[in-house]
Amino acid sequence: MPAGSVTALGRSHDHHSGALTDLRRTGINPDFWYPVAASASVRRTKTFAAVFAGERIALYRGASGTVYALEDRCAHRQIPLSMGVVEGEALRCCYHAWAYRGNGRISQIPYLPKDAARPPRGVRAYPVREAYGLVFVFPGDPQNADKAALPELPEFDSAKHKTMTFSRTVSCHYSFMHENLLDMNHQFLHRGIVGKIQPTLLGYDTSPHSVEARYLFTHAGGKKNRGAGLLASKGIGGSASPDVITIRTTYPYQTLQLVPKNAELPAFSLWVAYVPEDADQRTNHVYGLLMIEKPPVPGAIHLAWPLIRRFTERVFAEDRTAVEAEQRAWDEQGEDWNREVFPLIMDVRHVLRTNGVPLLQRTAPCGAAAFCGSSPAAGRAQVYCASDGTLPGPRR
Repeated sequence: MPAGSVTALGRSHDHHSGALTDLRRTGINPDFWYPVAASASVRRTKTFAAVFAGERIALYRGASGTVYALEDRCAHRQIPLSMGVVEGEALRCCYHAWAYRGNGRISQIPYLPKDAARPPRGVRAYPVREAYGLVFVFPGDPQNADKAALPELPEFDSAKHKTMTFSRTVSCHYSFMHENLLDMNHQFLHRGIVGKIQPTLLGYDTSPHSVEARYLFTHAGGKKNRGAGLLASKGIGGSASPDVITIRTTYPYQTLQLVPKNAELPAFSLWVAYVPEDADQRTNHVYGLLMIEKPPVPGAIHLAWPLIRRFTERVFAEDRTAVEAEQRAWDEQGEDWNREVFPLIMDVRHVLRTNGVPLLQRTAPCGAAAFCGSSPAAGRAQVYCASDGTLPGPRR
């Protein structure tokens, strides 16, 4: 594709690195529900230290079983509340025993006389929900939480499916993950696992918030992986029959479905979220739910499970090697030198860029962001205060 070519959306793209805002400097939009822990990791009356884009979050499960999410610092001496003690539905700091309710308000300062004035502010509380075996928080403006929907995954609760959960940290900007899964032309990378796969793009659709691509996968020779065949039934590696794979980025999540030839329902469905961990968003935590249709033979899915798990882990490991190498190249070059030729990827970059938020220069995290009006909840941009209290300019 020559510079300035027009894609399916009719947008003009100049691929020179300075023509567009560098996608790798775009932060993820906080006004969505993001998984930050597996539900099983947040045990009753216990705490769990989570993180979202540099914001440390203390999760704890009260005696009632309800999960709460608080800013992971005590308002007193900034000690992490995730080091604290759960008492009923409250969380008590391990240092001076200040206690907090689930809404972040201070409920007790043990050594302070009852008639003494208490600090007017506690700590930030995040809207939190549990679904699909994961704990979701809403790190953006809490007033928008009720308007934002959790993903709908009917296969998760279906008796006809068994779900495999993934939780891995990958050292790259989340956008590399979207590109990797959406661009199935990289199957040469997995040649040692799935053999020679010929992907054919059947078509794709775009909107301001999504990109959906459909591929025909044909096994053209080479070694066939047993785990892949079990995962896709008569799909990849199981026979020479082609499969249709549909991949969709619906901001900020991503899904994949594989439908074997002549089948009506998917052999498996994948839902995945890439949650930035650090403030610069150069590391992300991958939460994935792989919902696999059970074969008609009772118990067969349990016997196949170890082989399927091994196959998926090997594929993921190769993908991680690739995207982390892309991030290292970006770090070395200081900007994006990509010369992309695939219109589909240019369109998903547009979706990620326009739905994301700007990342501004991070000099020192502002512990009192609420007072200078630059907390993530105060606006869509992920902003940090410079050490002198002023707001820095855009990173160049």
